[in-house]
Amino acid sequence: QVQLVESGGGLVQAGGSLRLSCAASGRTFSSYAMGWFRQAPGKERKFVAAISGSDDTTYYADSVKGRFTISRDGAKNTVYLQMNSLKPEDTAVYYCAAKRGSSYFAMEEYDYRGQGTQVTVSS
Repeated sequence: QVQLVESGGGLVQAGGSLRLSCAASGRTFSSYAMGWFRQAPGKERKFVAAISGSDDTTYYADSVKGRFTISRDGAKNTVYLQMNSLKPEDTAVYYCAAKRGSSYFAMEEYDYRGQGTQVTVSS
């Protein structure tokens, strides 16, 4: 049974940092593309970052470029999202997802997804 479990969310002040983790189980995801998405209340879910399964190339939404970093630890079957210089507009539920192949920007194209972790940034 494949599972993706996010953790590391919480409440932080603007300018602070959080590191989200996405622990995968049920299979090895080292060759899978992994993505992070977020959804704020009353808004559509949006792409945040992705890391390719072929060569670990990373991709970022313009709104987080330079502040967020996606990485993976193959030995732990875990993907991370380091979030620095957080802003109130980063407040959302953050989801991780996994897929084979390329095309990283739509969560609907991913094969597996987690339940999400809440990130709240206070001003």
